[in-house]
Amino acid sequence: MSNRVSTTPTFKIADVVADLTRGGMPLRFTAYDGSASGPADAEVGLELLNQRGLQYLMTAPGDLGLARAYVAGDLVVHGVHPGNPYEMAQKLKDHTKFRTPTPGELVKIVRGLGLANLKPPAPPPQEHLPRWRRVVEGVRHSMSRDAEVIAHHYDVSNTFYRHVLGPSMAYTCAVYPSADATLEEAQTEKFDLVARKLDLQPGQRLLDVGCGWGGMVMHAAREYGVKALGVTLSRQQAEWAKGAIDAAGLGDLAEVRHLDYREVLESDFDAVSSIGLTEHIGIKQLPSYFSFLRDKLKPQGRLLNHCITRHTNLPISTGAFIDRYVFPDGELTGSGRIITEAQDAGLEVMHSENLRLHYTMTLRDWNLNLVEHWDECVAEVGLGTARLWGVYMAACRVGFERNEVQLHQVLAVRTDDDGTDGFALRPTW
Repeated sequence: MSNRVSTTPTFKIADVVADLTRGGMPLRFTAYDGSASGPADAEVGLELLNQRGLQYLMTAPGDLGLARAYVAGDLVVHGVHPGNPYEMAQKLKDHTKFRTPTPGELVKIVRGLGLANLKPPAPPPQEHLPRWRRVVEGVRHSMSRDAEVIAHHYDVSNTFYRHVLGPSMAYTCAVYPSADATLEEAQTEKFDLVARKLDLQPGQRLLDVGCGWGGMVMHAAREYGVKALGVTLSRQQAEWAKGAIDAAGLGDLAEVRHLDYREVLESDFDAVSSIGLTEHIGIKQLPSYFSFLRDKLKPQGRLLNHCITRHTNLPISTGAFIDRYVFPDGELTGSGRIITEAQDAGLEVMHSENLRLHYTMTLRDWNLNLVEHWDECVAEVGLGTARLWGVYMAACRVGFERNEVQLHQVLAVRTDDDGTDGFALRPTW
């Protein structure tokens, strides 16, 4: 009689998935072994195509395993477009965290599905290294490591970003002046709201840290006659922005450099804008971040900090899927922490605004752009990356809708030594 443990599955895959999924499968789930679970008449379904997909699910239970199988093409969705799987994300949001089986259940499941499936396949090429392995590349949030992880996400393809983001090339939350406003109108309004809060005037100097493709820099120069300097860690962003500035004839006022914001040598700026940078710099770096920006301002100079926030009782670090596939080393904190750190750095905080629902609309429109330009996007970056972006944006939209994450603009000022801040008695923007 052989003592070898069988690796042939004896459990049905769909039965195990349904049993471990909180609240049961909200959509139809089918697997390559012929098993199925969830409502038979569901309009949205997931299909596990092969053993590698099962190995992904078994070796990384939860959102990371699902993401690996989905990006690799081993798990496919039916009933929704892969560029906008919002309905799938809605249904799965409360079901991707599997309940923890008892030790006895776990042994039975592993044996029932086959021990061979505990050998993890290589992750899809879109996945970044886990945090513990990134230490080899440099201390977390050092200049070299920040440059590497920013390149992972932003140096995908300017052409791809143009398809998804639209002509504005703005990869941050827009501000919709009305419910029926277009994405381009909303991005223009976002830049203008920042400009109005900063009270930009002709001849002033603006520093835009984490400037992306230069949208704020060009808006300030074109609409307000401001001499604007933008810096970004993404080489592709900087190259695109320089071309856009030249094409717009703004070279005498606008400049974008491929540079870490900590390497900016100029000072005495009338205003500083930071739109979507804070999420990348790390919570422990907030004191030095705000102190550095304060020192770049003239007395009565204003700072506008625009960033994603979350409830402070939630983990600071993003989940495994976001960390490996979207924003490596990204960290989020609450608006209260942002305000406190700005105040502790010697800035007077004048105003805070939550734009959470505007981000749900922004993500909606990015998904729609991806669907509209799906063939071009797949040709540009490959099917796996295009699928990744579709599910990432749809899942984030659900997170903003359910108030798991928010978007805050915090306006602060460096006062004169006598406390003069230069603000009117009531907001002017």
